[in-house]
Amino acid sequence: MGMPFTPFHLGPALLMGFILLGYLDLPTFIVASVLVDLEPLAVMVFGLPGPLHGFFHSFLGASVAAVLLVVVMSRVRGFLEPVYVFLRLEGDRRPRRFLVAALLGTWSHVLLDSPLYWDIRPFYPLGVNPLFGVDLYLGLGVYRFCFLSGVVGVALFVARYLWARR
Repeated sequence: MGMPFTPFHLGPALLMGFILLGYLDLPTFIVASVLVDLEPLAVMVFGLPGPLHGFFHSFLGASVAAVLLVVVMSRVRGFLEPVYVFLRLEGDRRPRRFLVAALLGTWSHVLLDSPLYWDIRPFYPLGVNPLFGVDLYLGLGVYRFCFLSGVVGVALFVARYLWARR
């Protein structure tokens, strides 16, 4: 079974982030959607023991990663302000928006990967993956779902950007 490598996670992040723009911080959401894949990257690059998809590919581990990301993103938000302005993403920077973005981003990553990998334990400490092999994406398959949501998300974002430039 294939892996929707990290760039595929950006598709649903862009679409869902655009839809929920009034409730979350989009840059935090995008980072959160790929953050969880640092775990398998570290396992592969450093030859660490254990499964590729370990603790951080669970909802509990993703929540821990999300809280750490909130701390980082809230500390660098001043530095990122020019990026926010350039992308027309100015607005509310309350911590709640960072937390919502980080949790939804990391959890969506776990949800997208769980049907694909036998070694994921999304409900850790339970040692099972009841989502493995289940097609949760309206018959589209994970890859197609990620790609199509990315196309729609990019189109919506570009339209919003151009509209905001007026």
